[in-house]
Amino acid sequence: MTRYTIEDIKDEALHLVEQGKLGKQQRIYTLCQYLPSGEWRCIETELERNDFLLRDCIGDIIPAQDWNND
Repeated sequence: MTRYTIEDIKDEALHLVEQGKLGKQQRIYTLCQYLPSGEWRCIETELERNDFLLRDCIGDIIPAQDWNND
């Protein structure tokens, strides 16, 4: 069994948003479509340990992005 840290989950969420597969306004539980189903309980536990709920928006867990105007 793979252990997912909160950083792993954040990185995966950011990657999926950058690919356009998920939007920042979608709920965290939509990540389950892209992460191994056998790992989901561990992922959910890690999210809860870090004060995130499955109904929170993905934008809440991904790092803020700095947008520079050129």
